[in-house]
Amino acid sequence: MDGETHLWLIRHAPVDGPRGVIHAPDAPADLGDAAAFATLQARLPAGAFAVCSPARRTRETATRFGLTASEDDAFREQDFGDWTGRRHSEIERELGAAAYRAFWQSPGTNRPPGGESFADQIARTWAGLARLPEGDVVLVVHSGTIRAVLAIALDLAPELALRFVIDPLSLTRIDRLENAWRVVAVNWR
Repeated sequence: MDGETHLWLIRHAPVDGPRGVIHAPDAPADLGDAAAFATLQARLPAGAFAVCSPARRTRETATRFGLTASEDDAFREQDFGDWTGRRHSEIERELGAAAYRAFWQSPGTNRPPGGESFADQIARTWAGLARLPEGDVVLVVHSGTIRAVLAIALDLAPELALRFVIDPLSLTRIDRLENAWRVVAVNWR
């Protein structure tokens, strides 16, 4: 690749569902924050190539922005396997507090039962980034996906990238240059 790719990473709208749950891909988005959508819409480049994960909440958010986004599985959220659809408190009770805490002491490389680690997500995201065209690309994705792109751009260990806060309906701007990366903004609202 010889040109630049300007990534406009938008975290999907909040999940329209209970808090404290590891939501499944079919969880819907709460699209009610018209002001947040209008503010972000004004910042997005016209005519950008658009991509979203296959999750319902990213598709609904992309549609709300008026984007015709292609779905790419490389940009889905981390797969939490057997923990998907469950509350964190329920998982902690089942495993015991010590075992639950032990998992989160190395969250970048530990895998939930039947799932993938954040390091796995970074590798998957890297493969997706390699397929993106030059120019402006809007990605409507998940907080984990945005953290994965930050890990790639900043050459961060998985645990360090997990320190970033990525709010719903926030914008992160990262440029892929010919031989480098440039982080323009993170978690802009």
